[in-house]
Amino acid sequence: MRNFEKYANRPVFGDEKTGTVFDAYVWIDNGKYRMDFSWRTQKACAVSFSDDGIHWCAPQLTLESNPLSGWEERINRNCVIKLDGIYKMWYTGQARGHSYIGYAESKDGIRFERKSREPILFPEYPWENASVMNPCVIYDNGEYRMWYSAGETYEPNVLAYATSSDGTNWRKVRFNPIFVCDESNYYEQQRIGGCQVIRDKNWGYLMFYIGYENIDTARICLARSDNGVTGWIKSKLNPIISPDTGAWDSDACYKPTALYNEKEDKWMLWYNGRRENREYIGYAEFMGNGLF
Repeated sequence: MRNFEKYANRPVFGDEKTGTVFDAYVWIDNGKYRMDFSWRTQKACAVSFSDDGIHWCAPQLTLESNPLSGWEERINRNCVIKLDGIYKMWYTGQARGHSYIGYAESKDGIRFERKSREPILFPEYPWENASVMNPCVIYDNGEYRMWYSAGETYEPNVLAYATSSDGTNWRKVRFNPIFVCDESNYYEQQRIGGCQVIRDKNWGYLMFYIGYENIDTARICLARSDNGVTGWIKSKLNPIISPDTGAWDSDACYKPTALYNEKEDKWMLWYNGRRENREYIGYAEFMGNGLF
């Protein structure tokens, strides 16, 4: 059975010079591919642009950490959308073993300013443990919808869902978490996390997510739902991306971000692969739309 095919057995973004880059969020902005990503050595969020999704320009910082805030000694795992000419960023702030979600805005898509001194989302319930992170936000039918990871700080455990009318005040659904690991599938038997949800005309809502065999071994998986919250059906292709022995991503494949290229009838997917302590962004694609 055919599956996503990795590009050239090498990363498309990141090297020894940049250091670890991870948890990308790729979308089309002004006719270019835009990659918002986490830059570990800078403890910050950054952006890069590309004409083809493979060759990327030099990165620029978009939002730096604020150690004096008390909750964002380092920031990462962000998501950016553009609405009514304003770039809106939801990001993860981390400090003292906890993770929170913050919010910032920008007029030019490069220089972002925080719109709240405190987190707009924080762990409240036992299943959220010490952390909420990895926000994925879309604006859908007049409301903001967020899917986020929760649980442990090193790697999260479950996926949850919240809604908002303004992007800053959020209501978590009472039946959270909405997506948990499946012990019957070895590739996601321990935990799940790091998702992107896309509204798709053929499949309803697609969720690309991380499945963890164990704390150090991760793969990319896919599920769909009619409403984006309940009734998730997992793809027969799972796992759609796995580590390759001896390759640059030999230990784990994390945080997918994907989009459908209608002109070329293909799915384009980016993910961060890890080998020991080196972590960069890779690319894979799937021709056609036979995902399930």
